[in-house]
Amino acid sequence: MNKSKTIEYFLQYVSIDTQSDETTGETPSTAKQHTLAELLERQLKEMGAEEIVYDKEHCYLYASVPASPGFDQAPVLGFIAHMDTSPAVTGAGVKPRIVEQYDGEDILLNEEKNIVLSTRDFPEIRKLKGSDLIVTDGTTLLGADDKAGIAEIMAACEYLLTHPECGHGKLRVAFTPDEEIGEGADHFDVRLFGADFAYTVDGGELGELEDETFNAASARLTIYGRSVHPGSAKGKMLNSILVAQEFQNLLPVFENPMYTEKYEGFFHLDHIEGNVEKTVAEYIIRDHDRRLFEQKKNRFQECAAFLNEKYGRGTAVAEVKDSYYNMKEALKDHGHLMKNAASILRKMGVEPVVNPVRGGTDGARLSFMGLPCPNLCTGGANYHSRFEYACVQSMEKVTRLLVGLARVYGDEERWKG
Repeated sequence: MNKSKTIEYFLQYVSIDTQSDETTGETPSTAKQHTLAELLERQLKEMGAEEIVYDKEHCYLYASVPASPGFDQAPVLGFIAHMDTSPAVTGAGVKPRIVEQYDGEDILLNEEKNIVLSTRDFPEIRKLKGSDLIVTDGTTLLGADDKAGIAEIMAACEYLLTHPECGHGKLRVAFTPDEEIGEGADHFDVRLFGADFAYTVDGGELGELEDETFNAASARLTIYGRSVHPGSAKGKMLNSILVAQEFQNLLPVFENPMYTEKYEGFFHLDHIEGNVEKTVAEYIIRDHDRRLFEQKKNRFQECAAFLNEKYGRGTAVAEVKDSYYNMKEALKDHGHLMKNAASILRKMGVEPVVNPVRGGTDGARLSFMGLPCPNLCTGGANYHSRFEYACVQSMEKVTRLLVGLARVYGDEERWKG
């Protein structure tokens, strides 16, 4: 098949390992993210982008597509995507493969290891029958989250720079590190970026538009026990592992990601390790409703207080830290952003689907930093998984969506109308 520029870029980007790591305490969390940033910087220069700024200390890259002649007074629109991939599954040695004209059945990703992208486990893939799908060999994630967004932005920039007849205002683009570990906006320079409003291109299947995220917090529970020889432990031992298990049992059973969807929040036990003396459990707490979010955080603290009452003060230490808030509040006066994206999708024959993000984007924090920033689809699915895939035709339509948005915001009557 003849590959579009979007797909050429994407296949190039996924070959670069950019996995972030929340344990390093550095920005970027992994130096290898610079490899992709340096490539993008070179490509932006080659295509004629302007005002390119590469923050080499923090691994942020900014650039401009200048306004078309006569469109200098148009608002400045921005597109943002992140360079890192999830720590959940390795991103090293990605081997992408294009399944042409997908037949709607199971896809054998890896014959040797018998890894199958199953329609029983992922029935929604059947909707893409007849399309071309990009998959992995089943041993790594693909990296469509968010290298699909990067490729779509880069292809849109190149198109606008080589088609001067497409009237548009100034366009700003930015590529960020460490979004997957919640730090993508930590060093984002909103003033330098200089956009009036922007979109993150970091969503899922074609048509999805998102202007709501969870309110989110990270939480750490530390349980301190007392080790005694098990032969003489009666009345003396306090097994911190069992107390941590007791804490988990105090949380609402069905407020768990396994049982929740749409606007339902949860407590998610993400990691636990320990021994009799000490156990540390890492949680994330999520809810779209701010009142329910605060209740969940209070419940977490109350469960620790109960265990301290039962076993002695200092047994359970609960630390809760807010990560981001629902961006719906910050976007309430910028309804045009969702309306215009939905209008362009419909003109392409795609029915928009407005969903709450059951996660977060850089746009959530950026919206509260003064940059209104809803989220656009990318055409990928099964993120953070070895079963991740992206649809070629969907990605190409997202590129067209970005070009369309640039043109709409070049005309005040169109974007306000």
